[in-house]
Amino acid sequence: MTMFEIRWHGRGGQGVVTAAELLSVAAFRDGFEAQAFPSFGSERMGAPVISFCRIADRPIRVREPVIRPDAVLVIDATLLHHVDLFAGLRPGGYVLINSARTATELGLDELLESQPTGHVVTVPATDLAREHLGRPLPNICLLGAFAGLTGMVSAASIESAVRGRFSGATAEANVRAARAGHATVERIAHA
Repeated sequence: MTMFEIRWHGRGGQGVVTAAELLSVAAFRDGFEAQAFPSFGSERMGAPVISFCRIADRPIRVREPVIRPDAVLVIDATLLHHVDLFAGLRPGGYVLINSARTATELGLDELLESQPTGHVVTVPATDLAREHLGRPLPNICLLGAFAGLTGMVSAASIESAVRGRFSGATAEANVRAARAGHATVERIAHA
């Protein structure tokens, strides 16, 4: 790996910025260089938010937004047909979408055809978050799913990053949510 670039899309209050930050911490704990930073359209709940993360095996000198992502993670599927979320996605890239519906049901057949089998995956992260956190915050579930889908970071480092950010029962509930996201992707991959 030289550099792996990730772009997160969601809405304010869904944990887009936190997820990218935790991913960079997990990558660092796995021995990589990493950076994460957000881009806000407006600073209010519900407004579209983009956050970026880079993981590399050498120092990262670039500081601009990710325009050619290796992975796109979509926390809010309502953005799918309103914003060009997949602009610049590299061939062979990964797409992870928070939805209980399949990519075909979401109208993403063209995207499915353009990427390798198994690289475009939907995960019911909001449902998993409600189950494990008691609240509809899907970001940590998608973080666990990302680790399972790409193998870019280890599940142990995700859990360590989560425990470093949160404490007590909140940390453990988020670890369970990350594990559920990871397990969901593994079930899909082996189906």
